[in-house]
Amino acid sequence: MNTFLKDYAGIILVLLGAASLVVYYFTPTTNLLLVIGLVLQIIGILAFILLNRFVK
Repeated sequence: MNTFLKDYAGIILVLLGAASLVVYYFTPTTNLLLVIGLVLQIIGILAFILLNRFVK
């Protein structure tokens, strides 16, 4: 579980953020999807960096 968390948690969050942006591209309804995509990508990048630095 530790290896899975270290290797894939951040990447999964970044991909979810990108998926949110793709959904917004095809159905531009509100800016909420843009905010969700941005937040997920920032959290995913930070999680990837911090988990790879501190989890052994």
